[in-house]
Amino acid sequence: MSDEQVIAKTQKWVNEFIVDHNICPFARKELDKGGVSFFVCAERDLAEALHVLVELCQTLSEKTQIETALLIFSEGFRDFDAYLDLLDLGNDLLAQQGYEGVFQLASFHPDYCFDGVDEKDASHFTNRSPFPMLHLLREAGVEKALERYPDPAAIPERNIVYCQELGVEKLAGILTSCQD
Repeated sequence: MSDEQVIAKTQKWVNEFIVDHNICPFARKELDKGGVSFFVCAERDLAEALHVLVELCQTLSEKTQIETALLIFSEGFRDFDAYLDLLDLGNDLLAQQGYEGVFQLASFHPDYCFDGVDEKDASHFTNRSPFPMLHLLREAGVEKALERYPDPAAIPERNIVYCQELGVEKLAGILTSCQD
């Protein structure tokens, strides 16, 4: 699959799930103003993928017009446990490279499962995506958006309840339509 196809599928998921279902109440504004960028990484090697993450941090440091970026792993990290290792090491690396307090990572994966929650629970779809990806956000932008949003701490719980109301079958259909 080409990088363009990977990005198109990811953009479809962002628009048809994240925005249309208001999973992230801040996404539409950033998309509309062009503040979201999509980067494809075909690396399967953990060290190489982490190197790409650092390069992306450097890019965002230089290009301040990019508010948030999705680093999409088109080939690697399909195994959820391997992905979680990438996420943990990615967070550690941000701190080591001086990006703690500047950027933060959010996580999305096709097989995302919250620890301690039944595998079949619809809540997992709040973090399921067509491809494994790391969402790199500027902390200053997150803080600014949260200041203007009433009860931001309620967003995750609202999303969980909403996904449970939609049900696994409907959510799986939405995700599958973005993968096709």
